[in-house]
Amino acid sequence: MAMNSIGLETLRLGVNNLRLHKLRSLLTSLGIILGVAAVICMLSVTEGASADEMRLIELLGTKNIIVNSVKPQQAAQSSGKSRARMTEYGITRDDVAMIRETIPHVAHVVPLKTVAYRAHNSAKQATLEVVGTTPEFFEVVNITIAEGRRLGYEDSDGRKNTCVIGDAVRTALFPLSDPIGETLLVERHPTSIPFTVVGVLADVETAGTPERGVQQRDLNNEILIPFSTAMSQFGEITRKSDSGSREYLKIQYSGLYITATEIDAVEAVSEMVKRVLEKNHIKKDYEVKVPLARLKLAEQKERNSKLTLGFIAGISLLVGGIGIMNIMLATVTERTREIGIRRALGAKRSSITLQFLVETIVLSTTGGLAGVALGVAGANIVTKLASWDTIVSGWSVAISFGLSVLVGVVSGLYPAMSAAKLDPIDALRYE
Repeated sequence: MAMNSIGLETLRLGVNNLRLHKLRSLLTSLGIILGVAAVICMLSVTEGASADEMRLIELLGTKNIIVNSVKPQQAAQSSGKSRARMTEYGITRDDVAMIRETIPHVAHVVPLKTVAYRAHNSAKQATLEVVGTTPEFFEVVNITIAEGRRLGYEDSDGRKNTCVIGDAVRTALFPLSDPIGETLLVERHPTSIPFTVVGVLADVETAGTPERGVQQRDLNNEILIPFSTAMSQFGEITRKSDSGSREYLKIQYSGLYITATEIDAVEAVSEMVKRVLEKNHIKKDYEVKVPLARLKLAEQKERNSKLTLGFIAGISLLVGGIGIMNIMLATVTERTREIGIRRALGAKRSSITLQFLVETIVLSTTGGLAGVALGVAGANIVTKLASWDTIVSGWSVAISFGLSVLVGVVSGLYPAMSAAKLDPIDALRYE
C-alpha cells in the first residue's frame, strides 16, 4: 500500500506541475501531436489508395492473362496518310490453337472480336464497341448482370442475334425504358444488323480508370454478342470511319482472356503465352498483361510507401522528442532548489527520477492521444474535401501512439536522471 501511495503521489506531483504551466506543456507536446497526426493522416491516404488499386486489379481476375491485339506503330502511322487502307495485325487462329494445345494449366481461353463501333435504335445512336465473345467471358472477367441474363451456349451454338449491353449503353440508347427484349441496330456498312437485348451489365468498376493503370476494357460502353455471330455476320474485316477517312482492319481476334487453373501457375502460363506469340509474330502486334503481376507490384509499392512514411514518422516524432527533452532539461534547471529540498527531506533518487519521467510520459501520452484524434479527423476531412478514399487502420494508430509514448520515455530519461544525480547541498545553494 505504501509503494502504491508513493507512486500515486509522484503521479499527482508530475501532473500538477504540468497544470501549473499549461501553455508550456501544450507547446512541448505540440511536436508529438502534429507528428502522430501527420503519420496517421498520410498512412490513411496511402492505405486507401493502395487498397482501392489492388481491389480494382483483383476485379480483373488474378488467374487471368490478358492478351490484346495492338496495331504496330508503323502501320498506325501509315494508315493516317491514306483515305482507305487495309491493315492486318493481331492475334490469329494459329495462336489460339497453339495456346490451347501446347500450354498446360489453362482452364479457359476466351476470344474477343471487336466488330463495330456504332449502334442505334429508332430514337438514339451511340458510339461504342460491339464485341463478340463466348459465355465463359462473364465468368473470367468477374462481371455481373443487373437485368436479364448472360449470353448462353444456346446463343453461341445457334449464332443468334442477341446481345448484352453495358450500363453506359443502356443510358445512351434506352434512358427511359426497359431495354430487355428491345431491338438495337449495329452499324455494318452498308446496312445495319438488328440485335435483341437479353441482358444489361451492372456498372463495371474497372472501366474508365486508366490513370490507375488497371483499365482493360470499358465494359460499360460495350455491346457483347456471341462470338459465332460476330464471325458469321461481320467476318474478319472491320470498317472504321473517322472524320471522313475510312480504315479497314483485318483482325482475327481482338483479344484473349486466358485463365490459369491456379494462381501458382499464372506466371508460368504467361511466360509460355509470350513465347508462343513471339514465335508466331514477326512484328510486335500484341501485348500481354498479367493482373497478378500488377497486384504484386502494387503490394511492393505499398510496402515501400509504408517504409518511407515510417521513416518520415520517425523523424517527426524524433523532433517532438527533442523538444520534450529540451524543455525538461530547462525544467530541471528551473527546479533545482525544489529538488534539493526534496532530497534534504529524504526523497530518494528513484522518486526524483520517477517524478520527472512521469511528466514526460504524461506529455507524450496526451500528445499521442490528441495526435490520434487529429489524424483521424484529418483523414475524414481529406475524404470529404478531396473525395479520396482513406483507411485508418488499427495498426497505424497503435504504432503511432506507441512510438509517441516510447519517444516520451526516451526523451525524459536523461533529464530525469540528471535531476536525480544533483547533490542536495549544491542544489539548495543554487539561485
